[in-house]
Amino acid sequence: MTDATTPAATDSTAPFAGSRLSVNREAAARVQRLVDEAERLRVAVRTVAGGVCLIDAGIEAPGSLEAGLLIGEICMGGLGRVQLAAQGAGDATAGWPTWLEVASSQPVLACLASQYAGWSLSASKEEAGGKKFFSLGSGPARALAGKEALFKELGYRDPLGGAARRGVLVLEVDREPPPVVIEKILRDCALAPDQLTLILTPTRSLAGTTQVVARVLEVALHKAHELHFNLADIVDGVASAPLPAPGADGLDAMGRTNDAILYGGRVHLTVHGTDEAARALAKALPSLNSRDYGRGFADIFKAAEYDFYKIDGALFAPAEVWVSSLASGRTWHGGRLNLELLRGQWLQEA
Repeated sequence: MTDATTPAATDSTAPFAGSRLSVNREAAARVQRLVDEAERLRVAVRTVAGGVCLIDAGIEAPGSLEAGLLIGEICMGGLGRVQLAAQGAGDATAGWPTWLEVASSQPVLACLASQYAGWSLSASKEEAGGKKFFSLGSGPARALAGKEALFKELGYRDPLGGAARRGVLVLEVDREPPPVVIEKILRDCALAPDQLTLILTPTRSLAGTTQVVARVLEVALHKAHELHFNLADIVDGVASAPLPAPGADGLDAMGRTNDAILYGGRVHLTVHGTDEAARALAKALPSLNSRDYGRGFADIFKAAEYDFYKIDGALFAPAEVWVSSLASGRTWHGGRLNLELLRGQWLQEA
């Protein structure tokens, strides 16, 4: 049953079954560029675990904003573009100087089959050598392992095989994953050590902040999925969000990157399907539908006793949405930017 605020679900059976697009192959040139230009991009590259390529983009190495843009495109499996945009004084988004723009002509594969941080990787204190380890893996190697139920729903697995089989995974962590986690990734992806690249991006680094804010389109796709909108009907996506300075600590950094999307994210989706489904999606998708809307994310997280599951799931969405129907040519709009909240959180007047 649906109502005026819930997009109608439509039947969709494995919409990407048989796709020959390989997110790992499409991302490979960007991974190689990150390695080849490591000094210029201020990242560090070394080999661990018998041949695994480990790229530090913000732990010991300083990293850079440009590295974050490249890592954002790697996370999208090479099926998306991430770039900077400076906003002019007459622009509707004036009020913050630097924005990210994200676009994909394969938004479901780029965002949900690759960029989404959906692969849970953990190790106990004993396994990790004294301190528990946890991270959610994102990026193309997820589609080699296919451990998440989402891949069955999409009907997609990366078709890359044989001698060409390689994988790259991005982890938002402030320390190197322990051997037991690397071994799990290799085993589940059926990769030899020299076929795997791991990119480490702490959220409070320049690259980490950038690649998280670059998930503004992915957040919209994930929310559309949660609303049971037919993913096969989403054919194109464009998005933008303001890019804050990295936070002073992990909590501050997480708050800033979430706020950038929840209160500054703008998304334009182009869809097939009925006008009613498109209209309902534009109405239901924005973050202002959440009971938790209106406060900085770090404050919300503290009030929830640092438990994500106590936060209203409707909050995890972009601030403003447009949905255009290919069938009718009509466009629906929902939500609004809240740059005042962001400026209050981020800006200190001179």
